[in-house]
Amino acid sequence: MRPLYSLLLAGLLVAPVQAAPADHHPSGLLDIYRLAVTNNAELAAAHAAYQARSENVPQARAGLLPQLGLGASNNSSRTTVDTRELGEQTSKRHTYSYQASLSQPLFRLDRWYQLKTAQADSEQAALELSATEQALILQSAEVYFAILRSQDNLAASQAEEQAFQRQYELARERFNVGLSDKTDVLQAQAAYDTARANRMQAEQQVADAFQALETLTDHQLHAVQGIRHELPVQPPRPNDAGAWVDRALADNLQLRAMDLALEAAQQDLRTRKAGHAPTLDAIAQYQKGDNDSLGFANRGMQGSPTYNHHAEQAVIGLQLNIPLYTGGATSSRVRQGVHQLHNAEYSKEGLRRQTVQNARNLHRAVNTDVEQVQARKQSIISSQSAVEATQIGYEVGTRTIVDVLDAQRQLYAAVRNYNNARYDYILNHLRLQQTAGSLSPDSLKALNEYLYPDYDPKRDFLPPDLEQAAAENLRR
Repeated sequence: MRPLYSLLLAGLLVAPVQAAPADHHPSGLLDIYRLAVTNNAELAAAHAAYQARSENVPQARAGLLPQLGLGASNNSSRTTVDTRELGEQTSKRHTYSYQASLSQPLFRLDRWYQLKTAQADSEQAALELSATEQALILQSAEVYFAILRSQDNLAASQAEEQAFQRQYELARERFNVGLSDKTDVLQAQAAYDTARANRMQAEQQVADAFQALETLTDHQLHAVQGIRHELPVQPPRPNDAGAWVDRALADNLQLRAMDLALEAAQQDLRTRKAGHAPTLDAIAQYQKGDNDSLGFANRGMQGSPTYNHHAEQAVIGLQLNIPLYTGGATSSRVRQGVHQLHNAEYSKEGLRRQTVQNARNLHRAVNTDVEQVQARKQSIISSQSAVEATQIGYEVGTRTIVDVLDAQRQLYAAVRNYNNARYDYILNHLRLQQTAGSLSPDSLKALNEYLYPDYDPKRDFLPPDLEQAAAENLRR
């Protein structure tokens, strides 16, 4: 059984993959995914594990097929006998033989169930490989959007630092002309220092995000394309938790792999129980050599010479074996198989419950994210208006510097929350698809349509219509 996403992966990889995108050319989401498919160590290990486990099928099938063997021997011996009557007597002999044997299993329940076990295990390995391929799709998106999230956070931190710096400079100017006291200066300086520390931490987070990208792709990249604010933020389709649960129970790759693990455990138990069953083989054998090497010497055959004469033997027959007592080993292996089957059953039930929980939780999360994105965007607009109004109030003396600083903190917190809600929506939607077994490279293609290489976090971390909306909100 071929992994489910191999064809899709092959289709994506038809396009040429750059060895390493240029430093000044931002990479897109599909570029990152292609590099991950080509260079990811975990995916390569999963491919090797699948290929290794798939070899169990021909090995198990071989136990049901004819077994043919050839053999030969060529020996020289020297024998010395010391007798009382004749004294010491020495004889030399040269013996040879050739053998050919053929056996065909006729009734081997254990080997038949071993083949069934190997087939189930191979199909399970294929599904696990597909699950690994699917996980790489999500991992590529998580690493990619972690970079965008950290860059937007850095841009917000830089803007916040500049705003607090201006506020600190304004407070000093007002203090110098006697319009405010030293407390305003100190409070503005504390806010500026905190913003500067946050900006440095945000810079580290960007570097860490790019390091994670290098680990994923084995390439050192320095720029990625940003995602447009015009990305549609819509509820999942269908917007019914029960429908997503049904999809997950039918198509979740890990759950399907667990079904095959359970089938393999059942077949393995049958294999162990078949240890009590008789076995029947058809055998054929042909031997040729001297009569000494074949064991015909001194058998009392009429006219049979003793040594150094040719002999042939052909045997055709049936070989029956009925196990009566094996010291309790077979019964112990059966009990062990029963416990392993129970383990597989409980593991499947646990995974089924977790899959249902994930489907329901992620369905709720996506719907919440849809509302969050809209609410967070409106929060930015309201906070921007509040900053402007508070600044005016501070200049006329109706508000304090603390009010201004708090309003600005609220504004940049709203900006971060908005961007976090955008990226949470994207990733939770992909996770919901993965839980339902429908996540594919096409999911990344759809997102890639909303990327653009001219994205500048310092300029584009805010929605493009924010200033106009804030001005209209202030005039109301």
